[in-house]
Amino acid sequence: MNLYDFTVKTREGTDKSLADYRGRVVLVVNTATGCGFTPQYTELQALYEAHREDGLEILDFPCNQFGGQAPGSDEEIHTFCTGRFGITFPQFAKVEVNGENADPLFQWLAASSTFEGFGKGPMALVMNGVLKKIDKDYKNNSAIKWNFTKFLIGRDGGLLARFEPTESMKSVAEKVAAAL
Repeated sequence: MNLYDFTVKTREGTDKSLADYRGRVVLVVNTATGCGFTPQYTELQALYEAHREDGLEILDFPCNQFGGQAPGSDEEIHTFCTGRFGITFPQFAKVEVNGENADPLFQWLAASSTFEGFGKGPMALVMNGVLKKIDKDYKNNSAIKWNFTKFLIGRDGGLLARFEPTESMKSVAEKVAAAL
């Protein structure tokens, strides 16, 4: 399987084949509007502006599964993101990324990647503490851990990398540039 095998729902509720992104480098992100990582929208938009002409697409999937941090309708979320962060990359319908109702795209992304940890630093310590309370075995499974987990997809539709929300956007940008 690869990215092009999936169809997702747009904000308007219509089906969108991800095969439409064939030949492009794609960064898939599960997001939330009320999260401590929400300011990453600014860096994601800058990355998109810097590399869209080179073949980058960023696909934004709001998710309310982590601390209820993406409340509101798809349209309310979109209005917030465009108004506050000026995002211009595609934003899709709200999804679940874990559990029995997880969107098939995110089931594939999680199953095709491994959790490598949150790294070091204050946010890593916070995330480790939060996750230990939610899932005592979180270090040993590939489930998506939190908002702003990112997946880099190559031009062939295959998964290249997974980035936890604590990964520096500089590191994400370097790997995106290398994939382009």
